[in-house]
Amino acid sequence: MDIQDLLAAAKDLPSDRLELKLNALVRENLRFNNLNESNKKIILGLIKKYLPKIRRGPGLSHLNFRDEMHELYENRIKLNLTEEDLKDIKEILGSFER
Repeated sequence: MDIQDLLAAAKDLPSDRLELKLNALVRENLRFNNLNESNKKIILGLIKKYLPKIRRGPGLSHLNFRDEMHELYENRIKLNLTEEDLKDIKEILGSFER
């Protein structure tokens, strides 16, 4: 399971199946095994927020991506995100950027 599989799943699968794919990505890919349950909820929330755009094809615009990452960075202490978590979230969300 890699990010491209998650990207393909986001375009076709319902939200509950998408959550299973994200869990599989975190569980099977050693690169993302530091993401905990709250981090996965953050990622799924952002994917669900932009799911209509992702399914139509354009995905996240650069401006949307930048704004979401800025908001996460600003709230990193409140959300208990480490720098490594932010990098992983950025990589996953970046795959949905057009």
